[in-house]
Amino acid sequence: MDYSELSLEDIKRQIEEAEARRAQLEKILEDKREQSKGQIVEQIRSLIFDNGYDPEEIMNLVLRRRRKLVGHRQYRRYVDPDNPDNIYIRGVLPGWMKQKMVEKGYDPSSKADREAFKSNYLKLVEG
Repeated sequence: MDYSELSLEDIKRQIEEAEARRAQLEKILEDKREQSKGQIVEQIRSLIFDNGYDPEEIMNLVLRRRRKLVGHRQYRRYVDPDNPDNIYIRGVLPGWMKQKMVEKGYDPSSKADREAFKSNYLKLVEG
């Protein structure tokens, strides 16, 4: 359709109709997604039952893994190479770390100095 020949009113009407169609299509899409969820749930239930498991048992396993991925963030661990028992993860600086920082000429109250000290004098261990 060639829209260049339409009047202002016709263009506005076309836009309103397109927006109405869009809203209607979005509603249909949402309804179809909800129906699809129900079908997926039935497929999952069937799969669990067919294999002789209790759905609650399986879902607890599924949800626990998801929570671990989402809820338990892995923080960087910094280990003192001179004493592996000295570990800093996050939060308040331990006494051993403050003492070493001062000995090396770093200010424990300065974030930049803390970061520099960690990168220069501590061993980074992920997990």
